[in-house]
Formats: sequence, C-alpha cells, structure tokens
Amino acid sequence: MSLPSPFTLSLLTIVVLSLLGLPIGLAMVGGSVLYLFAAGLDVGTAAEQILNGMMTSYLLLAIPLFILAAEFMNAGSIMDRLVRFCNALVGRFRGGLALVNVAQSIVFASMSGSALADAAGAGKIMQNLMTREGKYTRGFAAALTAVSATIGPILPPSIPLVVYSLVSDASVGYLFLAGVVPGLLIGAVQMALIVAVGKRRKFPVEAKVPVSEIPRVTREAFPALLMPIILFTCLYSGITTPTEAAAVAAAYALLIAGGLYRSVSPSGIYRSLLGSARTSVSIGMLIAGAMAYNYVITVENIPKTVSAILTATDLSQTGFLMLVNVILLVLGCLLEGTTIILVILPVLLPTATALGIDPVHFGVMAVTNIMFGLVTPPYGLLLFMMTKVANVSLREITREVMPFLGVMFIALMIITYVPDAVLFLPRLFGYSG
Repeated sequence: MSLPSPFTLSLLTIVVLSLLGLPIGLAMVGGSVLYLFAAGLDVGTAAEQILNGMMTSYLLLAIPLFILAAEFMNAGSIMDRLVRFCNALVGRFRGGLALVNVAQSIVFASMSGSALADAAGAGKIMQNLMTREGKYTRGFAAALTAVSATIGPILPPSIPLVVYSLVSDASVGYLFLAGVVPGLLIGAVQMALIVAVGKRRKFPVEAKVPVSEIPRVTREAFPALLMPIILFTCLYSGITTPTEAAAVAAAYALLIAGGLYRSVSPSGIYRSLLGSARTSVSIGMLIAGAMAYNYVITVENIPKTVSAILTATDLSQTGFLMLVNVILLVLGCLLEGTTIILVILPVLLPTATALGIDPVHFGVMAVTNIMFGLVTPPYGLLLFMMTKVANVSLREITREVMPFLGVMFIALMIITYVPDAVLFLPRLFGYSG
C-alpha cells in the first residue's frame, strides 16, 4: 500500500491537530514541518518563511496598534456616550433600541475592526439594554447583536482588510475606503428589516431625547467620533503610512480615554495593554502558521493548478464570483476568518486577476462574505458566542437570524456584481482600478 503524498499528510495533520484543540496557527506550522520532512526538504525552511514574513512586513505592526486603539476606546464611559448619541439619532422610532444596536455597530467599527470584539463588548451592553424589562426577546436581541457585529470588520479600520493587503499587495488605504459603502449598505438593510417587522411584532418606541439635549449628547461623543476622520486624514494626506496611522489612532484613543474623558486609570491602561497583547499574539500565531503553510502551497503549485482548472471550466466573471461566494460562505462557517484570508484567498487571487476582477473589489467582497459566515447556521462562530452571552438556545437564535441573512445576502449580491458601488470612494481619491 502506497503512503499518502506529503501534501496529503500535511493536510491531515492540520485537521487532526485542530480537532485535538491545538490553535490553527500552530497546527499549520506542524503540518508545514511534516511536509518539509516528508518531501525531503530543509525543515528549517518553515522557520525561515515565518521570520522573513514577520520581520519584513512593516504593515503587520498596524494590527496590534489598531487592537490597542480599540482596547483604549472600550475603556470607561466612551461606549456609554456613543450609545446615547446613537439613541438620540434613531431611538425615537419604533424598534428604536434595535436600530441603536445597528447604529452603534457602525460607529463602533471605527474603534474595533473585529466582529468578535464588537459582539463581546458593545454587543453585550446592547443585549442587556434590549432585554431589560422584556422589551425584546432574548433570541431576537442576540441574533441582531450577532449580525450587526459583522459590520465592524468591513468598515475602516478593518483588521481583516489589513491582513488581505498582505497577501494581495492592494493598498490598505484604498481597501479601507472601499469598505465604507458596503458596510453602510449592510447596516441600512438591517435597519430596513427592523422597520419592516417593527409594527407587526410591536417593537417598543423609546422615549424621545429632547431636541435641546442633542447638542450636549453630540458634544460628549464628538471626540470619539473623530477617530475615523483623523485616521483617513493621516492616510490620504500622505502624512503617515498605514502603520503610523494605526499608532496615531492608538495614541488618540489613549488621549481621549485617559485625558479628556478621564475614564481609564493606570490599571485600566495595563489591562488594555494586556488584552491587546493577547489578541495580537493570537492573530500573530495565525499569520505565522499561514506564512509557513503558504510556502507548502507554493511548492505544490496549488494556485496555478487551481487557476488552470477554473480556466479550463471556462467560467465567466459572474460564475467565478458566485463560486467564490459559495466557497467562502461554507469555509466562513468552519474556519477563522484570518486563516481563510491568508491561506484560501492567495489560491483564488490569480484566477480573479486573470478574469479582470479588481483586487480591491475582490478583497472587500471576500471579507464581507467571510463575516457573513460567522452568523450562518449551524456553525457560525458568532452564533455560538451569542448563545453563551445571551443564554439562549442555538435553535432560537438561528430562527431569528435567518431573515437578517436574507437581506444581507441581497446586499452581498450588490457588493459582488456592482463593483462601482465598492470602488466609488477609492476612485474619488485617485484609485485607478
């Protein structure tokens, strides 16, 4: 009986180690080392690939800095001020608190860039507010919190889009701009669904914020709302690189949290640093493992093989994009998003380029799809997370999430097949794609 090929062995090793509970990043390193050993190649190549990738990519520093900015912005009273601001805008309508949940996800996106961070932080606060006094069912509140959290990683600053820029060489600045319209579109369709079902389900109407109070509420939230403006100004004025802009964002977040709002103590700063370090290490392990395994994929000539197969099937742009959406949606239910971006998208990019698909448009479409996978039953990671946060059954949250997925997929089709909607802002700022 012939032994499996080195590539098959490496894949089986990754699957087995992951099922045994080893972090996927370390599992990919293990699979890569086994491949090199079985193929008779220098095992030290795995370490070389990791070191070369991690040490030569200045852009990687942007990830922990954006995470640190989010940690500082999460501290103290900043979230409360933003929720009051969102409530002043949309809370007066039927289903106002549900609309506030979506609005705060759009606003909070400029401070997080992570769906899980949004759901665990601001989303948990909204879950408690919505279910207090029985205003909304726990299942609906949990489902809405999960789906609205997917907006954060699409709007800038987006950690998944930063990671995508590493594998595609696309400009981070243009990717951030390209994510604005899709993120707002997804928020809009979620709000539209809430308004549409609000009367039928008799959603409550929140007490109106007096007009005289709106200037004060806006003034209190204004420093936090300036974050995306400062970020874009730094990026598109040429004052900073993306990594330096991330450092400015972290410094500004500390300035307003600790200096202006006085809502974070020295011990809070320490906790923020510790939390950002843990998250950064987790993402760093994924990136390191993916860099090692990408070498295996390159040696096996997987991207060219996949490109040749897809070219032989004579797929059009429309057919290819539909196939990619299906593949990413399925994988998004099973794998962590960063892993998909680092391992799967480099395999699909050559074909997308050959078909004339813009890499910035492709990246935003792919990240949007991967985020939707987080809330797609039965294995969406955000669904499992919210069952624990909200103490509801998976069946209940699944029933409530399905209508939202329906309207979100309509938005995804617009993002996929109307590239001008995605590329409008980047072109406005000089993008030639």
